[in-house]
Amino acid sequence: METPLSPLEFARRARKLYPDREAVVDGDRRYTYRQFLDRCERASSAFQTLGVVKGDRVALISPNTHTNLETYYSIPQFGGVIVPINYRLTADDFVYLINHSGSKIVCAHPDYFDAIDSIRTQLPNVEHYIAFEGSHDGWLAYETLVEQASPDFHRTEVAETDLLSVNYTSGTTSRPKGVMITHRNAWMNSVGVLVHMHMTPSDRYLWTLPMFHANGWTFIWTVTAVGATHVCLRKVEPLAIYDHINREAVSLLCAAPTVLIGIANGPEAQRRAVRPGVRVITAGAPPAPATIERVEGELGWTITQAYGLTETSPFITICEPLPAHDELSAEQRALIKARQGVELVTSGETAVFDDQDQPVPADGTTLGEIVARGNTVMRGYYNDPEASAKALKGGWFRTGDAAVVHPDGYIEIRDRLKDVIISGGENISSIEVEGTLLRHPAIIEVAVVGMPHEKWGESPEAFVVLRSGHSLADGELKTFCRASLAHFKVPTSFHVVAELPKTATGKIQKFVLRGKRAAIATQ
Repeated sequence: METPLSPLEFARRARKLYPDREAVVDGDRRYTYRQFLDRCERASSAFQTLGVVKGDRVALISPNTHTNLETYYSIPQFGGVIVPINYRLTADDFVYLINHSGSKIVCAHPDYFDAIDSIRTQLPNVEHYIAFEGSHDGWLAYETLVEQASPDFHRTEVAETDLLSVNYTSGTTSRPKGVMITHRNAWMNSVGVLVHMHMTPSDRYLWTLPMFHANGWTFIWTVTAVGATHVCLRKVEPLAIYDHINREAVSLLCAAPTVLIGIANGPEAQRRAVRPGVRVITAGAPPAPATIERVEGELGWTITQAYGLTETSPFITICEPLPAHDELSAEQRALIKARQGVELVTSGETAVFDDQDQPVPADGTTLGEIVARGNTVMRGYYNDPEASAKALKGGWFRTGDAAVVHPDGYIEIRDRLKDVIISGGENISSIEVEGTLLRHPAIIEVAVVGMPHEKWGESPEAFVVLRSGHSLADGELKTFCRASLAHFKVPTSFHVVAELPKTATGKIQKFVLRGKRAAIATQ
């Protein structure tokens, strides 16, 4: 009597129990669950007509629209694999991700038609290009495909261990890695969220989080599981957020710290007029306690921090509130809410290990690496067995994050073992940025590190050593980087230094640059 654990089961249940409830709001478009899931089934039929079969990959490049949302159901429900791509990347990045994933079809929003058209000759395996909205020369129109498709698609048996998505993450290397997420992984994360967040059919969820981010932290399917409403938001700006919250009676949203900062510091009149009682899940980087205090104190919202990685579907801990926390001051509660928390009921085991793979004492001071094993950990990296073996060594997923365990069992990140920079919820590879800067003829050495940033949580900053006899014009390096990198990867500042701090073996000591920026003599 066993049935596969898949988030697509939530769609079957929603169609049965909530057919007339509002499922999706996207501007003027509103769909009930019956209408939304009928569109998904027609889309499944259309993709099959185009030759997509079980195991084929389909790349998605789009902001948060109803058409994008539909593909997270239509493609996997017959065994296809979605490849959500960060639309903020460059055309060259698109080439690598589409080719590495072996995507057979590319679906894109009109904002990215030109970028894709410029690289089509470099995508030999792509058979069709689908325009999520409108029409475009050389592209198939999604709406036309859905309207003309049969509602009866060929149902292929899907196992819970089958791939559901390949989600790319830069990590600490210059080449992104494709995280293989199974149906079981996504189901477990969704159910874990429901256990800890207590969602109901009356909830209205605002899409402030990009759907490409670890499948929208699986809220793609979690919202549907309880018959709640998806409220699409195409551009994340404070005024748009306030407007949607008030107009659509939003009760829940997810936000990286940069979005929280924007919400907390938007225009005062509009900020104070926004409806209270909104629940917020934040992840991606630890939010500042001051931001938490402001959002909860001024707006009357409730913030819960979760922690995880794309490789863990994504959540492995959540800062679950305890009754004892109610007795604390707002400042003390904010300090606790800034911690990463404890295991989710469904995520499996999370620990902090020392360099001997032994748990560190729960003293709040001893550093170790966060490791995890359980039902939300990825199958591995797509077409990268070496990286998979390294990440899953000894039966544990190694996060690369350094943390302590407090006496109450709550985990708190203190630093990152990796040199990844998390800016506005986006992972930035310092190696990639350094490689770009080293192509500049005036630079002989460079180190890029993450520094605290008021808006983005942290941002990349570059420390460069110039070749003898060379100089730089104001803004020269920023212009140089923008020609090759996505804008969010470009350092916010550049410091010219006489030398970089190094160990006796010549390794650059990035922790010195992070902690002692003011002490480094600049030229």
